Amino acid sequence: MMSSTFKYLILFSVLGMLFACAGFPSENIDPNKNNKDIFRKDLSECKEDYGESSSGIHYKQWANCMNLKGWK
Repeated sequence: MMSSTFKYLILFSVLGMLFACAGFPSENIDPNKNNKDIFRKDLSECKEDYGESSSGIHYKQWANCMNLKGWK
């Protein structure tokens, strides 16, 4: 019984991580800003504004910050 519960827990954790990573913005609506250098700069600014937390909520905050900067 414990074994099957553990398997489901692992399965749902992996699926949750896949969906969380798929939602991170990667393309800017402004074609002039749609390059790796601008992306890295904007992401580093978001990381400075919203530091890492032990709960993992910082990924959602970073994604929202990137959305405000025009990344979708």
